[in-house]
Amino acid sequence: MASKARIGVLGAGLMGHGIAQVFALHGHEVRIYDPSAAALETVRARIAANLRDLEEDEGAAAHVAPASTIAECVGDADFVVEAALENLAVKQALFAEVERHAPAHAILASNTSVIPITSIMKGVADGARTVGTHWWNPPFLVPLVEVIGTDRTSQATIDATMALHEAIGKTPVHVKKDVPGFVGNRLQHALWREAISLVENGICDARTVDTVVKASFGRRLGVLGPLENADLVGTDLTLAIHNTVLPAIESRPGSSPYLEGLVASGKLGMKSGEGFRTWTAEEQAELRQKVVQHLKKARKDDA
Repeated sequence: MASKARIGVLGAGLMGHGIAQVFALHGHEVRIYDPSAAALETVRARIAANLRDLEEDEGAAAHVAPASTIAECVGDADFVVEAALENLAVKQALFAEVERHAPAHAILASNTSVIPITSIMKGVADGARTVGTHWWNPPFLVPLVEVIGTDRTSQATIDATMALHEAIGKTPVHVKKDVPGFVGNRLQHALWREAISLVENGICDARTVDTVVKASFGRRLGVLGPLENADLVGTDLTLAIHNTVLPAIESRPGSSPYLEGLVASGKLGMKSGEGFRTWTAEEQAELRQKVVQHLKKARKDDA
């Protein structure tokens, strides 16, 4: 792949415009498609605003060109990344059309966060060029990209994808088996399952769960991963702890009835003002701003 690849991005929403921004900032020419005309009309302005806020080159937004059709978006692309809704049928239909219009050499990637890449790409004739690239939100602040291969993905595709994302300042990791949720979301939602269970079983309230995470092991996670921590304290101590605590940890394979009840009663979190906790508009804005500022600081510290 050329040092400055032609990038096609499918989706101009939260993830798509952020992915386009990162590629554009590093000098790649990007075409972006979205079925929403309003999303396309505002995509450059949103990217420019992000760059301005990050004190980066606002002119990079000029490298992003809205495309009115999928064919226009991917017709001369070297790398195509889909950032559409988390809906398997929608993604499969997109890649069926992408394959008709993209050059034979183009790598085809999905930004899905949990759906197996094998399922998304099963209709693509040339499976060797298909791959998953799971970016994290917001794409321009969180460095990780999970690169997921399937049984059909070629090593050349993996290598080129890893190199491309490393060159734009991301932290790519190779997920060697295509499993639901990949690595990051499997870890994250294992924690969430136990967090919900603690509240469901009356062990503590939701605020306590969040306080415990943020005021204890969450403080270390930025520099000390879980297996580093296990080695730090010793695998023998880790085993002893596991023999005591793992039998008591939530292990049901399905979703929590408590969570199902929240959804059924319309308690959808911040979008409805109440979920595990109640949220005023001011509290929501304060928390969102706190997250962004934290990520900005981490990004500067990494530089």
